[in-house]
Amino acid sequence: MMTIRLPKLTNARLRLICTLIVLTALSSACKRSGSTGGIDILGPVDETQEAAKLVASANEDLTKIKVLYDENEDKREQLKAAMEKNDTVAAKKIADDVVYLISDGSSSANDAVEKIQKAQEMDINDDYREYLRLKEESLKLEMQAFEEYRQAARTLRESYDPKNGAIREKVKEEFKTRSDNYRTIMEKARDYSKRANEVAKDALKKQSG
Repeated sequence: MMTIRLPKLTNARLRLICTLIVLTALSSACKRSGSTGGIDILGPVDETQEAAKLVASANEDLTKIKVLYDENEDKREQLKAAMEKNDTVAAKKIADDVVYLISDGSSSANDAVEKIQKAQEMDINDDYREYLRLKEESLKLEMQAFEEYRQAARTLRESYDPKNGAIREKVKEEFKTRSDNYRTIMEKARDYSKRANEVAKDALKKQSG
């Protein structure tokens, strides 16, 4: 029996959340510093305050998403076990849960992207704008990756039939392809997130130096 491993869902999202928390804290530090000395990574105080509010709100959206994906994490092994046992009922039920969990998180993810985009449009420091641009790209790629994962689960839910060899293999092949796509796209998302974190680190070094 072919074993299909589903990719882990939480690490990249958690890094994005943590970094946004850091940047929210940075806004307070920059606001206190005023316009003298160092680098105001978030720009003028009035725009900084509004941008920080948007980032904090985006962080709340991403926290909701993490909760949903944490719930989904346990279903990886459950789905794997159901397919190994040719338990069609269980496999389709678990796949259905996966589809709805990811769909539920899509609204919050879109909200987070919109807020990050609005923050970029404000009068903020170029370093912070570049950081947000890279984080936006990272989040969009993650959303694209999770859509691949959702479609993989959707195909399994609607078409998996262990008694029909031809259909079974076709579904498994599509499932594997989409799961591989998920991993490939997620790696790109992690790269953008890493680049964004480097921008933030460099800006902090300038500020402290």
